[in-house]
Amino acid sequence: MNLSNLKPAEGSTKKEKRIGRGQGSGRGGTSTRGHKGAKSRSGYSSKIGFEGGQMPLQRRLPKYGFTNLKRVEYKGINLGALEALAAKKSLKAIDIDTLVEAGFASKNDRVKILGGGTLSMPLEVTAHAFSKSAVAAIEAQQGKVVKL
Repeated sequence: MNLSNLKPAEGSTKKEKRIGRGQGSGRGGTSTRGHKGAKSRSGYSSKIGFEGGQMPLQRRLPKYGFTNLKRVEYKGINLGALEALAAKKSLKAIDIDTLVEAGFASKNDRVKILGGGTLSMPLEVTAHAFSKSAVAAIEAQQGKVVKL
Protein backbone atom coordinates (compact mmCIF):
# COMPACT_ATOMS: atom_id res chain seq x y z
CA MET A 1 0.00 0.00 0.00
CA ASN A 2 1.32 3.44 -0.90
CA LEU A 3 0.09 6.97 -1.69
CA SER A 4 -0.78 6.08 -5.27
CA ASN A 5 -3.47 3.56 -4.35
CA LEU A 6 -5.21 5.26 -1.41
CA LYS A 7 -8.98 5.70 -1.72
CA PRO A 8 -11.58 7.38 0.50
CA ALA A 9 -13.73 5.10 2.67
CA GLU A 10 -16.78 3.54 1.01
CA GLY A 11 -19.73 5.97 1.09
CA SER A 12 -17.71 8.90 2.43
CA THR A 13 -17.75 10.84 -0.84
CA LYS A 14 -20.69 11.79 -3.06
CA LYS A 15 -20.86 12.97 -6.64
CA GLU A 16 -21.20 16.71 -7.12
CA LYS A 17 -24.67 17.91 -8.24
CA ARG A 18 -24.12 19.05 -11.83
CA ILE A 19 -26.82 21.53 -12.73
CA GLY A 20 -27.76 22.90 -16.14
CA ARG A 21 -26.78 19.74 -18.03
CA GLY A 22 -30.05 19.00 -19.81
CA GLN A 23 -33.55 17.84 -18.91
CA GLY A 24 -32.50 14.21 -18.54
CA SER A 25 -30.34 15.03 -15.54
CA GLY A 26 -33.35 16.24 -13.54
CA ARG A 27 -31.59 19.56 -13.01
CA GLY A 28 -31.94 21.13 -16.43
CA GLY A 29 -34.31 23.91 -17.46
CA THR A 30 -34.25 26.46 -14.66
CA SER A 31 -31.25 24.71 -13.05
CA THR A 32 -32.66 24.76 -9.48
CA ARG A 33 -33.10 28.57 -9.58
CA GLY A 34 -36.89 28.68 -9.90
CA HIS A 35 -38.72 30.95 -12.33
CA LYS A 36 -37.92 34.62 -13.05
CA GLY A 37 -36.70 37.28 -10.60
CA ALA A 38 -33.26 38.63 -9.85
CA LYS A 39 -32.09 35.46 -8.09
CA SER A 40 -32.66 33.37 -11.20
CA ARG A 41 -30.36 35.52 -13.32
CA SER A 42 -26.60 35.31 -13.65
CA GLY A 43 -24.56 37.97 -11.87
CA TYR A 44 -27.08 38.34 -9.03
CA SER A 45 -25.79 39.54 -5.69
CA SER A 46 -27.64 41.38 -2.93
CA LYS A 47 -26.26 43.97 -0.52
CA ILE A 48 -25.12 42.73 2.87
CA GLY A 49 -28.05 43.02 5.25
CA PHE A 50 -30.63 43.37 2.43
CA GLU A 51 -33.98 41.98 3.56
CA GLY A 52 -35.96 42.03 0.34
CA GLY A 53 -37.11 45.63 0.66
CA GLN A 54 -38.15 45.29 4.32
CA MET A 55 -36.50 47.93 6.51
CA PRO A 56 -33.19 46.26 7.46
CA LEU A 57 -32.35 45.45 11.06
CA GLN A 58 -29.41 47.89 11.20
CA ARG A 59 -31.79 50.72 10.23
CA ARG A 60 -34.63 49.66 12.56
CA LEU A 61 -32.47 49.72 15.69
CA PRO A 62 -31.78 53.08 17.34
CA LYS A 63 -28.31 54.55 17.38
CA TYR A 64 -26.98 55.31 20.85
CA GLY A 65 -23.84 56.38 22.66
CA PHE A 66 -20.89 58.17 21.16
CA THR A 67 -17.16 57.68 20.64
CA ASN A 68 -14.98 60.07 22.57
CA LEU A 69 -12.27 61.09 20.10
CA LYS A 70 -10.02 62.39 22.90
CA ARG A 71 -10.06 59.11 24.88
CA VAL A 72 -6.58 57.95 25.90
CA GLU A 73 -6.10 54.17 25.87
CA TYR A 74 -3.55 52.70 28.29
CA LYS A 75 -1.93 49.28 28.34
CA GLY A 76 -2.33 48.11 31.94
CA ILE A 77 0.55 46.27 33.59
CA ASN A 78 0.32 44.91 37.14
CA LEU A 79 3.00 45.23 39.82
CA GLY A 80 3.26 41.43 39.95
CA ALA A 81 4.45 41.39 36.34
CA LEU A 82 7.04 44.11 37.09
CA GLU A 83 8.23 42.12 40.12
CA ALA A 84 8.67 38.99 37.99
CA LEU A 85 10.48 40.92 35.24
CA ALA A 86 12.82 42.65 37.71
CA ALA A 87 13.63 39.34 39.44
CA LYS A 88 14.23 37.54 36.13
CA LYS A 89 16.55 40.18 34.66
CA SER A 90 17.83 41.56 38.02
CA LEU A 91 16.74 45.15 37.30
CA LYS A 92 16.62 48.15 39.65
CA ALA A 93 14.78 50.45 37.20
CA ILE A 94 11.99 49.64 34.75
CA ASP A 95 11.03 51.98 31.91
CA ILE A 96 8.96 51.77 28.72
CA ASP A 97 11.86 50.40 26.65
CA THR A 98 12.34 47.54 29.12
CA LEU A 99 8.63 46.68 28.96
CA VAL A 100 8.63 46.77 25.14
CA GLU A 101 11.71 44.55 25.03
CA ALA A 102 10.07 42.07 27.42
CA GLY A 103 6.89 42.01 25.29
CA PHE A 104 4.53 43.60 27.83
CA ALA A 105 3.72 46.54 25.53
CA SER A 106 4.34 47.73 22.01
CA LYS A 107 6.40 50.85 21.31
CA ASN A 108 3.31 52.99 20.56
CA ASP A 109 1.38 51.96 23.70
CA ARG A 110 0.83 54.31 26.61
CA VAL A 111 1.52 52.30 29.75
CA LYS A 112 -0.33 52.47 33.07
CA ILE A 113 1.04 50.65 36.10
CA LEU A 114 -1.72 48.97 38.15
CA GLY A 115 -1.64 47.78 41.75
CA GLY A 116 -2.29 44.06 41.11
CA GLY A 117 0.18 41.69 42.79
CA THR A 118 2.84 42.48 45.33
CA LEU A 119 6.19 44.23 45.23
CA SER A 120 9.06 43.09 47.48
CA MET A 121 11.98 45.18 46.16
CA PRO A 122 12.62 48.88 45.60
CA LEU A 123 12.15 49.77 41.91
CA GLU A 124 12.36 52.97 39.92
CA VAL A 125 9.36 52.71 37.57
CA THR A 126 8.88 55.03 34.58
CA ALA A 127 5.47 55.02 32.84
CA HIS A 128 2.76 57.28 31.44
CA ALA A 129 0.29 56.74 34.32
CA PHE A 130 0.00 55.00 37.70
CA SER A 131 -2.93 53.89 39.83
CA LYS A 132 -3.03 55.16 43.43
CA SER A 133 -2.50 51.65 44.81
CA ALA A 134 0.53 51.13 42.54
CA VAL A 135 2.13 54.42 43.68
CA ALA A 136 1.50 53.49 47.31
CA ALA A 137 3.00 50.01 46.87
CA ILE A 138 6.10 51.27 45.02
CA GLU A 139 6.76 54.06 47.55
CA ALA A 140 6.17 51.65 50.46
CA GLN A 141 9.21 49.69 49.21
CA GLN A 142 11.31 52.92 48.97
CA GLY A 143 10.93 52.83 45.17
CA LYS A 144 10.54 55.80 42.85
CA VAL A 145 7.66 56.73 40.52
CA VAL A 146 8.48 58.71 37.36
CA LYS A 147 5.58 59.92 35.17
CA LEU A 148 6.26 60.61 31.50
